[in-house]
Amino acid sequence: MTIKFGTDGWREIMAGEFTFQNVKFVTQAIAEYINDKAMGDRGVVIGYDNRFLSEHFAEAVAEVLCGNNIKVFMTGRATPTPVTAFAVKMHNAAGAVMLTASHNPPQYNGIKFIPEYAGPALPYITDVLEKNVNEVVNSRKYKDIRYDKAIEAGLVIDVDPFPEYISHLKNIIDINKIREAGLKIIVDPMYGAGIGYLDHILKEAGCSVEVIHGIRDPLFGGSLPEPSEKVLTELRDKVVSQKADLGLAMDGDADRFGIIDSDGTYISPNQVLYLIYFHLLNSRGLKGPVARSVATTHMLDRIAGHYGFEVDETPVGFKYIGESMMKKGSILGGEESGGLSISGHIPEKDGILAAMLITELVAEQKKPIRDIIRHINEQFGSLISQRLDIKTTPEKKEMVLSALVEAKPAEIAGLAVSRTIAVDGKKFVMEEGSWVLIRASGTEPLFRIYVETDSTDKLKEIQNATRELLML
Repeated sequence: MTIKFGTDGWREIMAGEFTFQNVKFVTQAIAEYINDKAMGDRGVVIGYDNRFLSEHFAEAVAEVLCGNNIKVFMTGRATPTPVTAFAVKMHNAAGAVMLTASHNPPQYNGIKFIPEYAGPALPYITDVLEKNVNEVVNSRKYKDIRYDKAIEAGLVIDVDPFPEYISHLKNIIDINKIREAGLKIIVDPMYGAGIGYLDHILKEAGCSVEVIHGIRDPLFGGSLPEPSEKVLTELRDKVVSQKADLGLAMDGDADRFGIIDSDGTYISPNQVLYLIYFHLLNSRGLKGPVARSVATTHMLDRIAGHYGFEVDETPVGFKYIGESMMKKGSILGGEESGGLSISGHIPEKDGILAAMLITELVAEQKKPIRDIIRHINEQFGSLISQRLDIKTTPEKKEMVLSALVEAKPAEIAGLAVSRTIAVDGKKFVMEEGSWVLIRASGTEPLFRIYVETDSTDKLKEIQNATRELLML
């Protein structure tokens, strides 16, 4: 068995690969990494989501960490990934282990390692973890201590990061501005770890709040805990029927967001990102560059250019965006899949923060999101973004990947190509501003084609021309 850490940790099906024994193998690898860095005395935070058996897997993680003489800060209840990451900073810990499979189907669970800087683990760390874990798997050995014995030994410290995290959010969100607006908001934590967070701070800010799906359900109501347009139908209907100002959703571990406008319109993550960047620059008067993944909207580039700031284009994965925020001072970091953070916060995506920022924007502008988007489009032009997933065969995938390495089209759909970018996949930027990105899935015979342009017709033309180019 080979255990691999993907873009956001290790995820597998419970009772298949994700077993208590394998969780202990992975934890032993993490313990060895921490002790090799001589950080064991700082301790490790353990967080977990609302999935089946998550609290028991968390205890298994604690048993191995304590068996390696590393104390643990146990959150003691379902805790969002960004709050677990925040607790790393709170306790000056060596890192955190988060038990979650995020927005994956109910049968999955996973382990995410969050290093001492409180953001996603970068490849130089996950490479070491993979090496360690495969050595542990081969030896079939780990050190552990029974959970009750670890408690008796004083190696388990119960912590509750909720109050300090909420206090921190109040310092980076204009609560008074929200209070003045008296907004009516529907919150959907999607049965996940975000239950009790967003509604709490919104109520404190004087909003009228109704919560749906606010109980633990490891089956997520028979759906996915993914705040996408396709899944958020009940939230949309509730916003419209209750005449609410906003619908705010978070995924299973509350690190991603979903936003519904007052008329039931789903606001895409790309739109949310440029709305918030514009808000930070225009209303808050912040100054600084923006970090976005190679697959994320170029509306951020237009806004940054207008204000005289750079854009840091990163590979896909919030770990790279977090790195940019730490090293290059980006005031906003985001990705089209629904990850966002801002300066002054941790370098980890946070759906609770994103929802609060959108609430602040609507409160400040005193108008629906669609009207704010219209205003931005009038100033910077409009852009339409879409991802197209194309399944193929393993053999065809290899052929296309080989062809993609050499691909240098002069034009796509009649539009002259001005730049080719190979940050992550292959991206062709056209002279008039449209672009297309082709990325292969790392785990299955699948290609993702991302296109952004200024009209629906042109978007379809670029998609079709790209498929022809790749013979897909």
